[in-house]
Amino acid sequence: MKVLITGGAGYIGTGLVNQVVTDPKVNEVVIYDNLSRGNYNFFIGKEIQFHNKVRFVEGDILDSRKLKKHLQGIDVAVHLAAKVTTPFANTDSHFFEQINHWGTAELVYALESVSVPRVIFLSSSSVYGRSEELASEEKIPNPRTFYGISKLRAEDHVKRLFDNHDTYIIRCGNVYGYNKSVRFDSVINRFVFDANYQGRISINGDGTQARAFIHVDTIADVVHKLLQSSVTPGTYNAVSRNLQVLELVDVFKEFYPELEFMFINQHLNLRGIRVAINQAFFNELGIPETPSLIQEIKEIAEHLPFGNLKGI
Repeated sequence: MKVLITGGAGYIGTGLVNQVVTDPKVNEVVIYDNLSRGNYNFFIGKEIQFHNKVRFVEGDILDSRKLKKHLQGIDVAVHLAAKVTTPFANTDSHFFEQINHWGTAELVYALESVSVPRVIFLSSSSVYGRSEELASEEKIPNPRTFYGISKLRAEDHVKRLFDNHDTYIIRCGNVYGYNKSVRFDSVINRFVFDANYQGRISINGDGTQARAFIHVDTIADVVHKLLQSSVTPGTYNAVSRNLQVLELVDVFKEFYPELEFMFINQHLNLRGIRVAINQAFFNELGIPETPSLIQEIKEIAEHLPFGNLKGI
């Protein structure tokens, strides 16, 4: 099996590649990435991603000619490439549209002209917008940010592939957890960093806003297993837990007993979203039970040197 991963040198891509290269059924992994985030950690060290199965292509998602060239002979295309600017999901509307919307459109045009049997697109739970009730896959999307709008428009392009490809749209929660390409603009990762080095975290708004979350290893596991799973093609939620920011603070206080926290614009009740956990989907894929959040916070903190680990 030959797999092409757009955005494969990024945060989720790094976790996915580490899993895929150990799969005996995968013969080649093509990493298609323009390195726009300036994160070169994927290339550092002698870990398994430098296995002889891996081929790196520096390419832009808007370059349809190059996409078509490197999609030749591919069995599964995994589309991770995206512009993500957590928590500033309502800035730079032009770049969200260019990359998330029109970049996906270019990939779909290329896939329509090349025989690639299976396509996996990582979308976002942001497409649901604001919701006090659990948002299942049946909920009509109503995105409220430029980022969410661009991902929903990308979904509309990907849906054109449903008739002729085994196509999966995965609506992913806020990703957290450690790997060598870790992003510290993600809320849980940022909280660990600030708690570890400053002993204080900052909370935007009143803290009652909820978010859906999933660990980076879990979403990598979901995508990896979809490479050859018999799960019915379609649109699926991929979240492991829903938490208010204040609930996160309570967990962090347990881990860092002396932690301080500061509110910014506490009078604001910010947008929140709770997403239904599709346990049947996880069970069909064989995704293991999610560890406790305390365990996962400890795992991130253990990779941060000379910090404040009083809570361990």
